Amino acid sequence: MPVLLALASAVVYGVGDWFGGRASRVQHSVIVAATGQMVSFVLVIAVTIGMGTASPGVSTWWWMSFGGIVGAIGIASLYHGFAHGDVAVVAPTSAVVGAGLPVVAALISGERPSVLALCGIAVAISAVALVSGALGGHRHHTPPRIVALAAGSGACFGLMFVAFDHADPNSGLWPLVIARVASVPLLLGVALVGRIRPIRHMASMRIAVLAGVFDMGANWLYMVAVRDGLLSVVAVVASLYPASTVTLAFVVDKERITRWQALGLVLAVFALVLVTLSRS
Repeated sequence: MPVLLALASAVVYGVGDWFGGRASRVQHSVIVAATGQMVSFVLVIAVTIGMGTASPGVSTWWWMSFGGIVGAIGIASLYHGFAHGDVAVVAPTSAVVGAGLPVVAALISGERPSVLALCGIAVAISAVALVSGALGGHRHHTPPRIVALAAGSGACFGLMFVAFDHADPNSGLWPLVIARVASVPLLLGVALVGRIRPIRHMASMRIAVLAGVFDMGANWLYMVAVRDGLLSVVAVVASLYPASTVTLAFVVDKERITRWQALGLVLAVFALVLVTLSRS
């Protein structure tokens, strides 16, 4: 079940990121991220209050505040990258870094995945590297600074994945609330200091809202998955989100996919099979 939940989170993450990238072609990426996170914050806090779950301890507040901050930086950076580079490059570059950090953290903390799971993890990271153009031949028009920004956003996501693993498993939806308590003021503060204002364009704002709702849904799926599964496995499966992002970019935005990127997508499916078999 954790692997399936992680896969579902990857699909939802990918769709949400695609929406966020489209909105960021009109609005500033900080505005897109802040809009989506404010709307999703209202939704999740209403549900949390309705559930009546007790507030968690200080440790969960600390970890998820940290996770909310790095997650906000990561998502705003990713949206900016989508707006100024090829989605088929930016998304996988972010994901390969985001997948690697939790694996290292998990192994250091004592997790010992099976040999089959380790093979799946290696194949998954290779798949993401292929789709991003880090391995194999590639043709794209993404500036090096955007590729570096994508890698930075991946580091933020990797740290966020680790933060979720440290949250109290009995805290209900509170980790999501805490993350937004930290991220929303940060994004609004950046917009205020940078004098970044939304553009009067309702279509892009609606898309930004959709991006935020999908991002919250993906966070919830990942949180549930990592509560019952190994961080090293769940984080890697969740990091397969470029598959849906790149597919949407290919089908809707007509971005070209090279044979190396296509091979990467096939390897991503193979990696998922290996990881799933390791948990059966």
